[in-house]
Amino acid sequence: MGKKTDEIKTLIRVQSWTVDEQRRVLSQLQGREESLIADCAHLDRQLLHEQQVAAADPTMAGQAYVAYARNNRIQHANLQTVITALRVEIEQQREVLAETYRELKTLEEVEKKWLEAERKEAARIEQNNLDEIAQNLHRRQQALETA
Repeated sequence: MGKKTDEIKTLIRVQSWTVDEQRRVLSQLQGREESLIADCAHLDRQLLHEQQVAAADPTMAGQAYVAYARNNRIQHANLQTVITALRVEIEQQREVLAETYRELKTLEEVEKKWLEAERKEAARIEQNNLDEIAQNLHRRQQALETA
């Protein structure tokens, strides 16, 4: 293998590592999103439970429920804001990953073309050597026939 091919293999290894790292980052962001969505669902379940408690004892729990519901809505809105911002970040990370992956595929194509060129060059050199051997044999044969 030629020096260029060795260099491209190194670039491909580095780019593959970068793709893997970008995938890990995306996976972490998606995990965070799932966690926040689960937190929202938990808040919804808690609100439903508190509504049932307040309905069972409207005099005692009714007043506390109003403050609880207000706080729950605020927390839910805050989580939704974070989720929205996180989704923007996830989309950006997907774009970064896609670009990194395209670069990896480009490097792999370059490597493939360089390997093919090296193979063709090796085949050409081998054919030239075989042609030279055949010419030498032919000259020897002619020299023997004329002598």
